[in-house]
Amino acid sequence: MTTPNPAGRGRSGGLRPRAAGLVALRPARVLVVEDEAAIAEVLIAMLSFAGFTVRAAASCAEARVLAREFMPELAVLDVMLPDGSGLDLCLELRARDEQLSVLLLTARDGIEDKVTGLALGADDYVTKPFSTAEVVARLNVLLRRTVPAAQPATCLRVGDLELDERTHRVVRAGRSITLSPTEFRLLEYFMRHVELVLSRRQILREVWGYDGGDTSVVEKFISQLRGKIDADGVTPLLHTVRGFGYAMRGPAA
Repeated sequence: MTTPNPAGRGRSGGLRPRAAGLVALRPARVLVVEDEAAIAEVLIAMLSFAGFTVRAAASCAEARVLAREFMPELAVLDVMLPDGSGLDLCLELRARDEQLSVLLLTARDGIEDKVTGLALGADDYVTKPFSTAEVVARLNVLLRRTVPAAQPATCLRVGDLELDERTHRVVRAGRSITLSPTEFRLLEYFMRHVELVLSRRQILREVWGYDGGDTSVVEKFISQLRGKIDADGVTPLLHTVRGFGYAMRGPAA
């Protein structure tokens, strides 16, 4: 059995006073779906201690019922569940609530699961074994993508593409586009840096909050974003600059 490192526990096993990185950005509702009792117990204890409101399920069937009753803002899903795949559950939950942010728990060598999960709508992943502090930090990053910025909300425009930060509405050539919270944050980042070439590591740091790591998540989300904003024969706005990264460029550039 894979066991997380329960960061934040003292030598006696009791919880320490709130350690750095173990405080929720706000008391959001989190659905934990994990069938290994030891892992689920630690996640429930530490996420509750951090300030989240937590409900847990040990199967896909139980998670479906809880999701309808609890209406979570965040979900932590194990990929391997006794009655199905957490990847399929991710797709199902996101179909019900497009604003739900999903964090996957994957095996360290489960590269295919990670890529598939991101394609099905997951926002981020943590590999086992993990520290609970890392899980709290990743959930806080997801929350920041849905919390209004302190600065006044604005409407960003690049060519015929419009993004309204207040309503989270995105329109291209008069067509409304539905984005996940992470896709919205990624598009917003590009639209605030028009014409600049942004490296994958820059994007990983600014959008996902990682200072290093696998940049395949960036490539996957940019591919998904292109499929939504550059579809239906419109002039492409997102461009690959080979050897450097990506850039958003207006039609006249």
